[in-house]
Amino acid sequence: MDKEKIRGLLKKVRQKKISIDDAFSALRHLPYEDLGFARVDHHRAMRTGHPEVIFCQGKALDHIAAIFRSLAENNTAVLLTRADDAVYGAIKKIKSYAVYNKQARVITVEKKKSPKKGKIAVVCAGTADIPVAEEAAATAEIFGNRVERVYDVGVAGLHRLFDCFSSISDSSCIIVLAGMDGALPSVIGGMAMCPVIAVPTSIGYGANFKGIAPLLTMLNSCSPNVSVVNINNGFGAAFIASLINRQKK
Repeated sequence: MDKEKIRGLLKKVRQKKISIDDAFSALRHLPYEDLGFARVDHHRAMRTGHPEVIFCQGKALDHIAAIFRSLAENNTAVLLTRADDAVYGAIKKIKSYAVYNKQARVITVEKKKSPKKGKIAVVCAGTADIPVAEEAAATAEIFGNRVERVYDVGVAGLHRLFDCFSSISDSSCIIVLAGMDGALPSVIGGMAMCPVIAVPTSIGYGANFKGIAPLLTMLNSCSPNVSVVNINNGFGAAFIASLINRQKK
């Protein structure tokens, strides 16, 4: 439940349009709703600015559906990450307007489209990185950010980045995804005037060690404006980027 909804309830109480008992009933999930198998945090948005998100991987389908019903009742938008076709089928039955980005494995459910503010750039080195890049982009968008996508501009052909750098240089934050040697965030960090969030991906041959190699490269970046999230964590990068973008007025 967001601040506006709480203010609306208080206003109705003052105007005697609803009783105190009815207002209390509407706020009954403070600070969370206990479903028995899960404690759904309905007031996360009040504390962090973004609502609770359902991470689907490893969860039972009926649990995901029950958590979603609870969140959908109290939020104008719900995000589900690491979702598959079965999860989408279950969510679609509950809310027919659910949208599934299969490449990103992300489901977004919005009662109404929010206006997009500021600008976050999502840049990836190769097309194999696009699934993680799309997770970042879809997450940033549902959190109300305008997103500029720039894909397949890795260091093996750096002229491709130079050709389109002007389209991302005015961003509040740049999310950069790369596998293999993971060098792209350092390059962009050396050219950008904003924070750069590096996302190592598990793309590469054996010595990539499923993303460990680019992770270490990014952690050792000589560009001081580069920070790093976990391997394949497009969601985490977008969450932080959204907080940064929100500070830009």
